[in-house]
Amino acid sequence: MKKLLSKYCLAAIVAMAFTTHYAAARDLAEIEKSGTLKVATEDDYAPFNFMTDGKTDGFNKDMLEELKKYAKFNVDQSILPWTGLLAAVSTGQYDMALTGAVITDERLNVFNFTPPWASAQHYFVKRAGDGSLNSIKDLSGKKVGVQAGSALLARLPELKAMLEKEGGKLGPVVEYPSYPEAYADLANKRLDYVINVVISVNDLVKAKPKVFAKGLPVSGPGYMAWPIPKNSPELLAYMTKFMNHMQETGKLKELQMKWFGETYDNLPSEPITSADQFHKLAGF
Repeated sequence: MKKLLSKYCLAAIVAMAFTTHYAAARDLAEIEKSGTLKVATEDDYAPFNFMTDGKTDGFNKDMLEELKKYAKFNVDQSILPWTGLLAAVSTGQYDMALTGAVITDERLNVFNFTPPWASAQHYFVKRAGDGSLNSIKDLSGKKVGVQAGSALLARLPELKAMLEKEGGKLGPVVEYPSYPEAYADLANKRLDYVINVVISVNDLVKAKPKVFAKGLPVSGPGYMAWPIPKNSPELLAYMTKFMNHMQETGKLKELQMKWFGETYDNLPSEPITSADQFHKLAGF
């Protein structure tokens, strides 16, 4: 049985962790002196980070391999559950996160983000053959699953506004430690729909077309990028150069096509460091 977490309690816990340990992050000079960059990843969020036959796999695994070739220091990877990953980076246990992180206003209070490497718009996914969910209005009052601590929660007000415009309302929201658990409950009819970024929805439906079906967008545009603590500007500049290197060599497009089935030609080339900048780039 899944535990229904309070969105506001979770946000308060994360905010407290961020506020208490904000000054703990290392910048590039300390990383170079130690000889090691410590990165945190997860292992249960395909196609970004996941496991195949006991080994790490996915877009960020390949990006990590490229970073190891590029960097003049060691890159040490630790695999963490998503629910504690960003807090662990904010407390200085790790220097940055290499994961499928969606940029949000709340996260920009704590992190800067590298130039984005993928577009992120939120879609709902339903059971295959479910003819009752064909429009946004059909989602009114239905039970939705999302990952705890994810950007999907931060942008649920967009769906709430869309539903209210149609005369409906947002139904119960259930938070899960990982998406596979949410999808299992959707398949078993404990949920009516799940919200995730479009890349993950496409990947899921491609893998299990008889079980799941892609719905409609439930948010505006967005971006996926790597979060770096605010007080590590030199590390941000270094990772921006790495991302530019990946663009210039064509390797980024190669990995986008490999893992996402498409490339993104209009992504921002600069790091994203403020909500105002993010809103302007995303056309809010």
